[in-house]
Amino acid sequence: MPKIFSDPEAIAEDIIRDVGKRLVVGLPLGLGKANHVINALYARAAADSSIDLTFFSALTLEKPKPSNLLEARFVNPVIDRLFGFYPDLDYVAPLRSGALPRNIRVIEFFFLAGRWLHVPYAQQHYICANYTHAASYVLAQGLNVITQLVAKRVVDGAARYSLSCNTDTTLDLLRARAEGRAAFRLIGQVNSELPFMPGPGDLPAEEFSAVLDGADTDFTLFAPPAEPISDTKYAIGLHVAGLVRDGGTLQIGIGQVGDALAQSLILRDRDNTQFKSILARLSPASELSALQTGPFRTGLYGVSEMVTEAFLGLIEAGILRRAVDGVILHGAFFLGPKSFYRALREMTPGEIARIGMMPVSFTNELYRDEEEKRAARRDARFVNSAMMVTLLGAAISDGLEDGRVVSGVGGQYNFVAQAFALDGARSILALDAVRAGAKAQSNIRWSYGHETIPRHLRDIFVTEYGVADTRGKSDEDVIAAMLAVADSRFQDELARRAKEVGKLPKSYQIPAACRENLPERITAALKPAREAGLLPSFPFGSDFTDVEQRLMPALQILQEAQRMPLRLASLLWRGVTRTPGAADEQCLARLGLEKPANLAERMYRALVGAALDQVRHGRA
Repeated sequence: MPKIFSDPEAIAEDIIRDVGKRLVVGLPLGLGKANHVINALYARAAADSSIDLTFFSALTLEKPKPSNLLEARFVNPVIDRLFGFYPDLDYVAPLRSGALPRNIRVIEFFFLAGRWLHVPYAQQHYICANYTHAASYVLAQGLNVITQLVAKRVVDGAARYSLSCNTDTTLDLLRARAEGRAAFRLIGQVNSELPFMPGPGDLPAEEFSAVLDGADTDFTLFAPPAEPISDTKYAIGLHVAGLVRDGGTLQIGIGQVGDALAQSLILRDRDNTQFKSILARLSPASELSALQTGPFRTGLYGVSEMVTEAFLGLIEAGILRRAVDGVILHGAFFLGPKSFYRALREMTPGEIARIGMMPVSFTNELYRDEEEKRAARRDARFVNSAMMVTLLGAAISDGLEDGRVVSGVGGQYNFVAQAFALDGARSILALDAVRAGAKAQSNIRWSYGHETIPRHLRDIFVTEYGVADTRGKSDEDVIAAMLAVADSRFQDELARRAKEVGKLPKSYQIPAACRENLPERITAALKPAREAGLLPSFPFGSDFTDVEQRLMPALQILQEAQRMPLRLASLLWRGVTRTPGAADEQCLARLGLEKPANLAERMYRALVGAALDQVRHGRA
């Protein structure tokens, strides 16, 4: 039976006494990190240079950090409300500043998107890996400890511990240990907010060497609030919803597209006439006939490395209901807002049993129990996001052409490969057609000096402007399909580059129906549905207050305007020459700008007021 501790320093001392001074510690991706145990081990190694400590992890979570006064006034109360009792990981600050002790290393295979782009140490120690290869890589590093956040339950007087949010690599590593291919200590830290998930991750106490369990080390789970869904993301979600077959299988990757897709699928099922009407306004007529637009008679089965609140929305709506061995959703890890964790905790035993948390080798690969997986994963749609794609169909999802890593490969390649291995399956890579900024840039490029998914695995790409089906097509046809979903401000230049090298006939003309690919067309196409409440900004609820929700699009306008001095000046003038209404005054008060005390606050008040006015009236 495991040793039970209530003091993090005592459990750290026990680990070092038991394992020795060379520690290779596996930390679960994201939510499942045992923060107090990790911090105690870090403190011991920082104080004793004879301890050699390596943390191997992914997706280190950090509280948001505001970058200016206005952002701080908006974000800090949210941080206090949502993350107030979440303990920071002590290795993060020295890792960011380049001040890690020489005897401590932090190695990750997936980053929180963009957060480590300018940290040389993190970039240098990143390991490029498919999610399914991470377990073998950490074993090769000499893994001897895993620390994991767990949920606890007492059954017939005996404690059981659920791996809950992170069965992903831990179950694969436990299988390696059971087969004699690994020797490590499993250390648990009990958290009262963590849902107890049944299935293979429901472990007897004897699987653990030690467990930290006490009121002083219980903490609030990291709960990133849902982001408002933009018109661009809704347009993408609606297009993707038209590609999902009734009776099929669904995987959704990390990102805002998942919420937009789930709401679009719910709209397709509950209000089919409206769904078809929106698609007709949004899509070229040539595309509509190929889309799946009917309601769901059989329902879907979900298999996804990440379980999100969007999946719970599909379960509640009755769309995710096709069961495989009694389970309608298999996942490997989860992360989400407070309401998501609460919904899982409050499910009945029968409801929670329909969600199966599995190893990542189960969700992301076919090579174990392949016959059963092939039968279950029929008509699969694997939906993931890319940052950029080339005109020839290569996808850039994890890094930049100078070698710096934005996030990681994660499971994307796994699911693309599955799409080509399974009958009737398709890989769908979603991306915004344009990157906004002082100067807009096309996310569809002629070429790029880095790729995550090579062009020989090109399949379906979706932007806000439509669907490009490229599987099995010639280079000429692929280029034509990609041009059709590119922003019209960049189509001519992209076509010129293709024609220059002989990949597109000189006589080729972009169809007239695709020549209006502009943000204004998307906004106009979605406006009736937005006003009717069919496409809410937060379809599955929000941890933001009503006032905060009104403020968010205005602050987004100001953030974008910072890169455009003339636009910022125009907003400032508009704010100075108008009088805020009562609703605006509530928003200004939330930012502490109801009675500006100095020139800076007066300017901020004017800018926020003008941005709120722009949101309300849709003026540029």
